[in-house]
Order: sequence, then C-alpha cells, then structure tokens
Amino acid sequence: MGLSPIGGWWMGAALAVALAAPVVAASSGTGAPDWWSPGEGKRMPAEASYDNPYGKLTVLNTTGPIETAGHPFFTPLGANGRACVTCHQPSDGMSVSAAHIQARWLETKGKDPLFAAVDGSNCPALPQDKRASHSLLLDHGLFRIFVPWPPKNADGSSLNPDFSIEVVRDPTGCNTDKTYGLKSANPMVSVFRRPRPAVNTKYLTTPDSIAGFNAKTGMPFARDPETGAFVSQELMADGRTLTLKTQAVDAGLSHLETAAPLSPAQLNAIVAFETQVYAAQSASSIGGAFAATGAPPGLGALAMAKGRPGILGNDLKTPVFQSFEVWRPKPGGPTDAGAAFRASVVRGADLYMTKTFWIRDSAHLNTVGLGNPIKRTCSTCHNAQMTGMDVAPGWMDIGTNNLPTADPLAHLPLFKVTCRKDAYPHPFLGRVIYTHDPGRALTTGKCDDVGSITMQQFRGLAARAPYFANGSAKDLMALIVYYDRRYEMKLTDQEKQDFVNFMSVL
Repeated sequence: MGLSPIGGWWMGAALAVALAAPVVAASSGTGAPDWWSPGEGKRMPAEASYDNPYGKLTVLNTTGPIETAGHPFFTPLGANGRACVTCHQPSDGMSVSAAHIQARWLETKGKDPLFAAVDGSNCPALPQDKRASHSLLLDHGLFRIFVPWPPKNADGSSLNPDFSIEVVRDPTGCNTDKTYGLKSANPMVSVFRRPRPAVNTKYLTTPDSIAGFNAKTGMPFARDPETGAFVSQELMADGRTLTLKTQAVDAGLSHLETAAPLSPAQLNAIVAFETQVYAAQSASSIGGAFAATGAPPGLGALAMAKGRPGILGNDLKTPVFQSFEVWRPKPGGPTDAGAAFRASVVRGADLYMTKTFWIRDSAHLNTVGLGNPIKRTCSTCHNAQMTGMDVAPGWMDIGTNNLPTADPLAHLPLFKVTCRKDAYPHPFLGRVIYTHDPGRALTTGKCDDVGSITMQQFRGLAARAPYFANGSAKDLMALIVYYDRRYEMKLTDQEKQDFVNFMSVL
C-alpha cells in the first residue's frame, strides 16, 4: 500500500499539488517492475513508494506528476541509448543498487544501456558480451570514471600536479590499455565509483550558512562560473564540477556519449527536475510505516522537502536528523517487535550524536586546526542537518581508498603516487602513497588530497547498497564495521545493530 504523507505543514501551491495526488506503490525486490528505461514516456507520479530490503522508500515530486515523454532526464540523448534515469533510478533513491543492476543484466542478457562499454564495463577494450567484463558494475555497483592526466584547470588547460602516478595493479586492464590507459595518446586514469543520488539537491548545492567560507582551505567558497554565486562543492565525489548544470554537461558528454554538450533548454529541464525531487525512507519492514507510528520530524521525503539546507546540526539543540523523542520508549508503552525496533533506532540516533571516539589521521579533518587525534562523534564530520553530509566541502581521506587502512580490494586498480620533493606531502602517509583511487587529487593535482572523497548524503541509504564511493561496504553493517575498525570505536554488537537500524530509516 502507499504511505500517507506527514500532515500539518504547507509549502504553497506547488507542494499542495504534489500532496493532493495519489500515492503510488511500486513493487520491488528483484528489479524489473521498478526499472525506468529511457524513453518509456510513462508518467512519474507526484509521490511513489518502493520496497527495499529495509522497508519502503518514498520519492516526492513537489511540482506534481512529471510527464516524462520527451523530458531530457528520462530520454536517451546520446549514442549509447542511456538517459539520466538509467543510473538514477527512483526505486534506488535516484542512484542505482547492485541488486537492481544484477537483475537488469539477467532480464536483458546484458543488453540494457546501463552496461554501455564507455563506463558500464571494466574497460571498453574488453569483450562486452561477457559478464566478467562488467564485474565491477554487477558485483559492486561501480562505474568507470575516466579523467584526464594530468588534470585540467577550469579553462581546460593542463595543471602541473604535485605528484606522479604509476599503475601497480590493473585487474581491469584499462589503466594500461594502449587506447584508454595512462600511456595512451589521450592519457586517462580510470577509477571506479558508485553513482551519487540525484535527489534532495538543495542540500547539496547550498554553501554553509554559518561559516560562509571553505573550512578545508580557509578561503571563500568556489563560485558558479555562470552566475558568480558561491557553491558548496558537494556534488561530486572529487569536486570536479561545481553546479547541477555543469555536472549535467559533464555527464552528457561522458556517461551518455552525446555528440555535443546538452542544449540550454535540456540543461534547464534537468536542473529543474533535480531541484524539485526529494526522497527518503518512509517505512521500516519491522518498525512499520513512519506516519502510522508518529514519525520523528526529520524522517520522510516531505521532511526533506520542507527542511532548510546549510544548517550545522552537530549539537543536541539542532541534531543532524532532528529529534527522535517520539519513538523513545515510554513506561507502559508497547513492547512488540516494532516498538523494540524503534527503540533501537533512538539508541542509534543517540550514539550518532553523543558517542565519542578518537578520530585520527584523516586528512582534511585532523588537518584543519582541530588536532590529531581528536575525540569527537559521528556528527563532527557528518554534521549537515537533514543529510549527514558536511556543511563545509565534505572531502576528506578516511582511509577507504588509501593503504594501509583500505579494505582488501583486489578487484580494483592500485596506483603508486609519488609526491614531488617540493610539494606539500600527504599529512599522514608522506610522499609515497598506494591508493585504489586518488580521489580529489585527480581534480586538484595536490598530494594532500590523495584518497580524499566528498561524503555522500545519508538519505535513502536503505535503497542503494553497496556503500562508500568505491562500493567496499556491501551493506549497512559492513559500513559500521569499517568505521568501528578504522577509528577503534569499540562498539558492542548491540550498538552496531542500533547504528544499522538508525541508518536504515533515513
């Protein structure tokens, strides 16, 4: 069944249209019924709910139903038959899950545009009809991201990087390929990353309303090249594009393989769609529908639509995901499985805001004047209200890419980065770094950026496993286990499960 929206709040005529429309429930699980293929032309309802392993996700269009026929987000625009929706599926929180990718491969026998050679395979040079050629996408939800080496400045000119890069291990063959590799006529570095959710974007594009400057550098935020307005630099894993519009241009040319940049009309329509669509988990398979149980005010797609971006939420007066008190157990209250689950969520929210642990050796956190180590909480870094991102540009190196802290990832390439003697080194790894993905350093060319990745929003996590930019956490428990190991949090089994339950309702 569809879920009732949370009532008692008014956003004006546009949102009233969305709330008046019926809620559409969609099947889920093995993929096909939920899948949006490019050019289908079907109507996207104002509100729809989709099953996932933890419950239901709701997608809300605040301008009402969307007629997708001819809409550039839903229409194939390039040579490979893809549209934006190919990699940003509503049922997967406007990203795409490994489970749905696998189902799509089986249903289409690998012929879906999702598996386009350009980035839906381990390398375009491989035989495209083989499952093994698409193993990173199928098994880990990873697309090939290919960036020029050396990096380019905003005006297209090459910059002089602080480091050299060598290929140590190349299981996909792409970084050593004569056409696509580092030593090709058009030198490229291929790394493999998860697609970021194209939803709740007002929170991704709004700079910190408190500081007004980039806390990572001490300088003002970067500016929109078109309008001159400050931008947050939170959109991309490596910060290589600054706005929804420039991101769409980049995605069109690379992922969709358009013959020319998208037109102003196409770009405006894509940006308009991405700025009005919201998504969040709306029901738990154990804890029940949030609206029926008296939802905490920060949960659900409607809460995302009405929330304010750019708000620092790292204290108990303005907690990151607002208050969960409505679910805190009361004397004489219910004691069924649903109530027990909701109590666990409250404990997880408390842990997120109050459990301290030592954070050490994390570039762009321990290097911004806070000390190394520092004793803080999850909300120190994941501090942006409603999303759990960072109100400052959220790139940092928490060790998911760089050795020795990265999980064993034999399926990914391994690079040796050697910093110049006159360059500022990586603050904790020195001048020689082994990494699966240099991260932001592929944009800036700076040694101290090697391995740094911009954190993603937490909303809709339940719908889009696996996690981390490199897909190294197969589920929410694996994500928590990594943090527990990396920062020696010393979580009990119950605390780990409380964290998982908490994150599953976001």
